[in-house]
Amino acid sequence: MPKVAGSCLCGSVRYQTEAQPLMTAVCHCDNCQRQSGSSFSIIVGVPAGSLRFEGDEHLATFADRGTSGKAVSRRFCRNCGSPIVSLVEIMPDVHFIKAGTLHDRSWLKPTAHFWCDTAQPWVEMGADVSKFAKNPEA
Repeated sequence: MPKVAGSCLCGSVRYQTEAQPLMTAVCHCDNCQRQSGSSFSIIVGVPAGSLRFEGDEHLATFADRGTSGKAVSRRFCRNCGSPIVSLVEIMPDVHFIKAGTLHDRSWLKPTAHFWCDTAQPWVEMGADVSKFAKNPEA
């Protein structure tokens, strides 16, 4: 398993964890589409508390809400705007790294797609991955 480490675009915020990822997934929810500026967000779930940050004074938080009404803290670099990690109240044991910030993304292979009911119709999802209309926890 490659080391899980990454940074924002400008390099002000760096992170790493020695923990094995719990999951790699694609989120198609409206808010992830807006935050990523794309049609989905690829996320890597790691155990809460396992991420170590350098430059965390450059992290800002956007207080969002999921469809459940529960909090979603979207943490990003205040200098360059790169989304770094999301903390989701309904899943407090997992922190979701925004996979585009990883230094090595070559190992990523999402095993699930969430919020497929809001996925763009042209996005192809492989037959070998789990698909959920919403989050299983929502």
